[in-house]
Amino acid sequence: MPAPQPSAAPASANENGGPAAPRRRVRRPVPDEAGVVGVLVLLVLGVGLLQPDFLRTGNLLTTAHNSVYVGLMACGMVFALAMREVDLSVGGMYAMGIVVGALLIRDGMSTWLAVAVVLAMSALVGALNGAVTTYLRLPSFIVTLATSMLLRGVGLALAEGKQITDLPQDDAFFRVLGGDELLGVPNAVWVFAAAVAALTVLFTRTRFGARVRAIGSNPEAAEFGGLPVTRTRIAALALSGLMAGLAAVLALAFFIAGDPTIGQGYELTAIAAAIIGGTPLKGGSGSVLGAAAGTLILGAVTAALVFFEVPINWTTFATGGVILVAVGAAPLLRRVRNLRPAREPRGGPAPRPVREGRSPGSPGRKP
Repeated sequence: MPAPQPSAAPASANENGGPAAPRRRVRRPVPDEAGVVGVLVLLVLGVGLLQPDFLRTGNLLTTAHNSVYVGLMACGMVFALAMREVDLSVGGMYAMGIVVGALLIRDGMSTWLAVAVVLAMSALVGALNGAVTTYLRLPSFIVTLATSMLLRGVGLALAEGKQITDLPQDDAFFRVLGGDELLGVPNAVWVFAAAVAALTVLFTRTRFGARVRAIGSNPEAAEFGGLPVTRTRIAALALSGLMAGLAAVLALAFFIAGDPTIGQGYELTAIAAAIIGGTPLKGGSGSVLGAAAGTLILGAVTAALVFFEVPINWTTFATGGVILVAVGAAPLLRRVRNLRPAREPRGGPAPRPVREGRSPGSPGRKP
């Protein structure tokens, strides 16, 4: 009869024969978007408790629809801010795109072809911003500010200072993107949701997004490491311009008119929404989903002021206060989250390992 084999040491025993330390629970990091999404939910529920009509589906969808235009700009702004750049031209590009699209449609061009022209023009202007910023080594703040003023001036000149009307309202373009709904939700909101999903994947799961974050973290190291800094910067600003052009297309479909004065201050609101959503000005990181949630927060605040019958003269003041509080609280919450102590494993702290060649009871080295 064969001799019984010695049983193997239990998996929980360490190499010194003693019981192994219990496994420390790995704490999964909380996503950066969780905070801003939570604030959005609490804001909506809080206003709804005081004003039950605020929670009606029609009002929530209207609020979301009104946030689409700035939201698209904010999502595109994430790529610029993550590279330590600022795109102040999106407001002027938004107005210019509406005017150009309205003029082309009024003069007989196919609506969908006019949409393609507006999108291509917006991306080209964004790429030019990136090229001027990179090759002339000028701050993007100054370059895009000048571009915004140029675009607004050209838009006013083309529209002769007045709205462009007399557009074919029965066209499929205005019906599909302006008034139709899918499952009770306006199509513009579905476009916004699709853009958020696509840009999130682009920013977090692609080589282009990784390059944007790397360049924003340390431009000198990225250039020394061989990353295409110039091409990436141009592409990021072109993407920001493309999102402003998409916002212009959706606004044109909804308003069925070209207003050259529209979009005043949208660029600053888009930047604020991106920062509220967790995209810092120092670059290197960002969140497209957070920027979308930040935009919805600002939209919910604006809608809540209407329900509370706050005079319109105080609306801008209240919105500015919300932006200031949200931007100031974001780094504080992040710091508190990072300072939380790690949870101790059950059974107390793990015993210190014993070095080889020394028994557990041997005296240590004298000081």
